[in-house]
Amino acid sequence: MKTKKKVLDYIKSLKFRLLLVLLLFGLAPMLVMQFFLVRGYEKRAIDVRMVDILSQSKILADQIAAYGYLEDNTNEVINKQFEQLSNIYDGRILVIDQTFRICKDTYDIDSNKIIISEEVSECIQGQDVSKYDEVNGFIEIAVPVRQVMSEEIIGVILVSISTDITQTHIAYLLQIGLVVSLSVGLICIVLAVFLSSHLARPFIRLSKSIDEIQAGYGEDELMIHSYSETELICERTNELLNRMKVLDDSRQEFVSNVSHELKTPLTSMKVLADSLNGQENVPLELYKEFMQDITTEIDRENKIITDLLSLVKMDKSVDGLNVSSLNVNDLLELILKRLRPIARKQHVELVLESFRPVTAEVDEVKLTLAISNLVENGIKYNSENGWVHVSLNADHQFFYIKVEDNGIGIPEECLDRIFERFYRVDKSHSKEIGGTGLGLALTRSIVLMHRGAIKAFSTEGEGTIFNVRIPLNYIA
Repeated sequence: MKTKKKVLDYIKSLKFRLLLVLLLFGLAPMLVMQFFLVRGYEKRAIDVRMVDILSQSKILADQIAAYGYLEDNTNEVINKQFEQLSNIYDGRILVIDQTFRICKDTYDIDSNKIIISEEVSECIQGQDVSKYDEVNGFIEIAVPVRQVMSEEIIGVILVSISTDITQTHIAYLLQIGLVVSLSVGLICIVLAVFLSSHLARPFIRLSKSIDEIQAGYGEDELMIHSYSETELICERTNELLNRMKVLDDSRQEFVSNVSHELKTPLTSMKVLADSLNGQENVPLELYKEFMQDITTEIDRENKIITDLLSLVKMDKSVDGLNVSSLNVNDLLELILKRLRPIARKQHVELVLESFRPVTAEVDEVKLTLAISNLVENGIKYNSENGWVHVSLNADHQFFYIKVEDNGIGIPEECLDRIFERFYRVDKSHSKEIGGTGLGLALTRSIVLMHRGAIKAFSTEGEGTIFNVRIPLNYIA
């Protein structure tokens, strides 16, 4: 259920992100473009109008000077031009003499009045003035009137033009842009819903397949190859499912092996005890023989339980090491000394080769158990007059122990499983030799607790090599 909820949450997130992306990359550029287009149009329209008005004003200024309009403003030609210019540009024209008196006002409001303004003052000094008042929406242009011959400034033409037409065009463009933006936004939403539903369909199938696998009636593997993402998810999920199956099979086999290994000695003891109870006047020699067999089976049961408890303890706590600085050369000599009596019985030669003195931080008891298991296996699964060679070497970071024998070897297909609990290559032969099938599992756990590594190499019928690598300094 948690997996399904995560998939559904991902699908919702996918739809939301797709909608956001489409709106961001579809609508946002259009709004930005609309803003710059409108601003560009407004600036261009104002600039063009100001240039036109300025040129018209300069022509009128020359005519005013030529006809002496400042002294006599009844000239019909000039007045007609004033009227046309005022009507065309929807503006007001003032003609001002050098004493700041208004000689002509196309609105007939301020004629013969005095006007003092910054624009008029600058223009009297010989400067053309152009100003756009964006807040109030008008253009103001002041052009000096110069004498034809002397170029002396005798007056000013002040033109004020409304920009309402330009603003009307801008408002119209904004309305069109708004309609287009809303249309694009609606298209983006529809497209996002369609695409998200289409894109999310494989993930919905993936969620359904996972539910079917959890329920136990689906396919063994996920096979949804619509996109590279779903294909990758299926591959990783199938790897996880296969790993879980392997772990589940291993767990079931482990439980089965534990049950079998614990039950076998009990069964043998019950058979022996029933045999004694079923006979009268049992001879003392037979009684002792049966009791000795029962004792052997009890020891076997006890060893299995002890090894199991050791494994469980190691699994639960990696920090359960009693680390101390130890001479590994002396430790290996002591281990081989203890195992030589067993080797002599099997007619197996034990050889120790140390390339240099090695001192390391290890748990003496656990490391002794691990190396003893390897050497003892080399003795047990060997042939008569065989040999077990143990070597020790080190570098600046690790020390290396190699346990090599020329025994019966391990089949290649079994090498990957020899460190599993209760796993035995040849169960019938292993039963004759003895042991619990936990030795290599214990060895591997001990090596890993020391932050080390162990590898096995073997050729069936020729022998086996175990390589152990452990840090010289314990890494907590």
